[in-house]
Amino acid sequence: MLQRSNQVYKFGPFVLDTMKHALFKDGSEVPIGAKTYDTLVFLVENRGRLVGKQELMESLWADSFVEESNLTQQISMVRKALGEKAGEQKYVVTVSGRGYRFAADVKESTVPASVAEPVDPAGKIDHETRPPLLIAERNSPPDQSSHASSRRILIGAIAALVVVLGVQAYRLHTRPARLEVAAPRSLAILPFRNLKQDEASDFLGFSLADAVITKLGYVKTLTVRPSSAVEKYRNRMIDIGQVGAELKVDTLLAGNFIREGDDIRITSQLIGVKDQNILWKGTFDLKYDKLLAVQDHVAQEIVKGLALNLSPVEAERLRTNAPVDPLAYEYYLHGVDLYSRNDFATAIQMLVKSAEIDPRHALTWAHLGRAYQASASLQFGGQGQYQKAQDAYEKALALSPQQIEAHIFMANLLTDTGRVEQSVPLLREAYATNPNHPELLWELGYAYRFGGMLEQSLAECARARQLDPGVKINSSALNSLLYLGRYDAFLERLPNTEDVAFISFYRGFAFYHKNEREQARANFDHAYELDPSLLQAQVGKAISSEISGRTAQGIALLRKAEHRVDERGVRDPEAIYKIAEAYSILGDQESALRMLQRSVENGFFPYQYLVRDPLLRNLSGQQGFEAAIKTARTRQQAFQEKFF
Repeated sequence: MLQRSNQVYKFGPFVLDTMKHALFKDGSEVPIGAKTYDTLVFLVENRGRLVGKQELMESLWADSFVEESNLTQQISMVRKALGEKAGEQKYVVTVSGRGYRFAADVKESTVPASVAEPVDPAGKIDHETRPPLLIAERNSPPDQSSHASSRRILIGAIAALVVVLGVQAYRLHTRPARLEVAAPRSLAILPFRNLKQDEASDFLGFSLADAVITKLGYVKTLTVRPSSAVEKYRNRMIDIGQVGAELKVDTLLAGNFIREGDDIRITSQLIGVKDQNILWKGTFDLKYDKLLAVQDHVAQEIVKGLALNLSPVEAERLRTNAPVDPLAYEYYLHGVDLYSRNDFATAIQMLVKSAEIDPRHALTWAHLGRAYQASASLQFGGQGQYQKAQDAYEKALALSPQQIEAHIFMANLLTDTGRVEQSVPLLREAYATNPNHPELLWELGYAYRFGGMLEQSLAECARARQLDPGVKINSSALNSLLYLGRYDAFLERLPNTEDVAFISFYRGFAFYHKNEREQARANFDHAYELDPSLLQAQVGKAISSEISGRTAQGIALLRKAEHRVDERGVRDPEAIYKIAEAYSILGDQESALRMLQRSVENGFFPYQYLVRDPLLRNLSGQQGFEAAIKTARTRQQAFQEKFF
């Protein structure tokens, strides 16, 4: 960590207080990780000049070897903390290939040393030598009136504290039971590093970590980051503090493995992020055909290392592990790894092979269903793959009725294929197993959105993101905010990334709603460049064509997308609704009405949004529009009466 000073820097609405080690905006503290804070301080202290990448890396990671991608990530986090939108360089200017420059006007002031907290040579606050006086009293002369004043202040503070504690006790006593549960510990299990770096074994690093993550999904007192959140750390040297801040966890499990023929050795450490103490470490030697034992061993050690109190049901689920044919399990691990790389076709092949060898492994069927569904919805796989996904989920649930993953995946399929009324009971059933499972809560919010319960949707998704700020971060957006007209809040909650087509589309979509058409066009075009096969990216490109005055080209692109939807039997009603909006923007009212009706019939019926959607304004009053709105109202009312 960089040496702490007593400077206060003011720029725009921000105050960077190095004594408090904090960033404030308009008086409110901005959440920021330790390494991101250090990056910002260094840039501000060197404002006005170009800071080279190597200089930054040597200053921030003096004792570690890191890749340039680590620095790029920290710059991205700085931009996010300062609220810079995509393409903006209001504060941090990038000089391509060279480095960065902090460009804002900065006012600097120094906090007197007498009011600064004692700091040891390592830059840590020395709480033992800190005088037990209020800051305002530290320079007061030690006369009798001063001591009397101090006593009065102390007595008053104690009295106020007693009142506050009494109020808090009353609130805790009267609070609903759901809020009495202490916040769970947060853990990220990083992919195991392949020390031998042989491609044939490389898949184990991610897939074994995923197996442990899945195993711990039933523990209510522990929130484990999903595999999608840790995938980017494959075979990377890591900085514990940085990764902990990025993933917003208090504990990390990091390890490595090496395979020699039929022998494999796995070494891992459970580390507290704040103090970087090792809570547990161990080496595990086993034969390659005993890979299934890894998840059991590591999961049990994590529970011990964190001193978690398990219910009898949770303890039993951690112990229970039905036997799986070793070769089938190897194919399963290959499939999990390939899915994470978005190679859905090959993942399906591996998982099918696993199921053929040993059809008793419920997780194989759950992940096979997910691969079929991803291919169907994201790559126009079609109706046949939707049905194969459902069949696989049903087999998973038949083998393991309490399996959370199968509940979540199946519910997502039901929502996406027009059966949200069946999705909600499935999710609520899984909720009883673990009410602190972030992806489960997010999926519940997703279902509520389709059913028109927008505020309820926001509440569930907000709780999911509170437990795991990265849950579904690059594959699902807080669309309820968009549908409620809270465009700035929607933009603020999108991840600050430039390499995910789905996110670029939705950033453009929000800018379009704000009538910032050029910003919208740039993001739409970028999404299409990243992934022209993505349905949302095609919709965005069509809207971009309208912005550029090429309406006919945009309509042709939508016709092509609609043809593929028809041909493949794509059912995702929210995605189809985006096609309706794009047709409306481009002036093709007949096509817009056709797709609107299909969207509502297929299960997307948030009536309050549909009736006031500004993008469908030119359809208002037309017979087809009124019929679709009536259907949406009727179905939303029935949904609300059934579940709320």
